[in-house]
Amino acid sequence: MEATDTIVEPTPEQSLARVLRDWILVIAVALGAAMLVRAYVLQQFYISGPSMEATLFQDNRVLVNKLSYRLHPIHRGDVVVFDRVTTSGGTVAHDDLIKRVIGVASDSVEIKQCKVFVNGSEISEPYLNKDQVALANMVSRCRVVDMPKVVVPKGQLFLMGDNRPESFDSRSFGTIPKNLVVGRAFAIVWPFARIRGL
Repeated sequence: MEATDTIVEPTPEQSLARVLRDWILVIAVALGAAMLVRAYVLQQFYISGPSMEATLFQDNRVLVNKLSYRLHPIHRGDVVVFDRVTTSGGTVAHDDLIKRVIGVASDSVEIKQCKVFVNGSEISEPYLNKDQVALANMVSRCRVVDMPKVVVPKGQLFLMGDNRPESFDSRSFGTIPKNLVVGRAFAIVWPFARIRGL
């Protein structure tokens, strides 16, 4: 006598339970993967101030690569998001700020008549607003007209916003530890009309 396999069809209730279980598993895996990507690879940030105009405007959204600086060092000219830690009355506050890297460890940074010099040479800054650069009033042009030479310590960065008259940056709060950098902003993703790389 031959052995035969018997196929038992699941009941409608069993089929529904299996489908629900499979969907819950798929959603849980997708959410877990999205959280891992956000925590370690890519994150979207919302621009809420004018300090990076005319490169970034309020309400723009940027994508930040969190892996970038695990693979290579931070470069001058990179636009970075960093954690600005402040204390007030014993309360510690964390703010995500976005600025451009002007100087890295051991660089000397100096400002003369609104022009920025790194290691003794004036740097090219095509990202600055041409109308602001043309202003006759130096304070209106860059807020900090002259700044004595600052040498960036080891493990630190000197950062500035592209909107020099309105940016609160290393000219005010000094250099920041590079371990506070969240990642490199590499693309504008909103609004659609402004989608481009940085």
